[in-house]
Amino acid sequence: MPQSLPSGRQIAAALALLGESRADMAAASGLSEVEFAAAEAGAAGSGALDEVRRALEGAGIEFLHDGAPGVRLRPPADGIMPSDLNASNDG
Repeated sequence: MPQSLPSGRQIAAALALLGESRADMAAASGLSEVEFAAAEAGAAGSGALDEVRRALEGAGIEFLHDGAPGVRLRPPADGIMPSDLNASNDG
């Protein structure tokens, strides 16, 4: 089953959720900042959107396409989000 391409709003939300800059994610996706901005504005082709999707998924984003489109951080393999680590679960 082919992956759905992210919308510009999903890309913007993913950047905000990750706290990453457009420049850093553009570099991670192999696109120029201008190309990445075009993807974020919904004005990029499917090739660029696929590269953006791969880079954001690699950074921990999960794209949601059921019902209303959205994004969320993918839980780590051990089930504990970095923001939830503390002395009682640091083992």
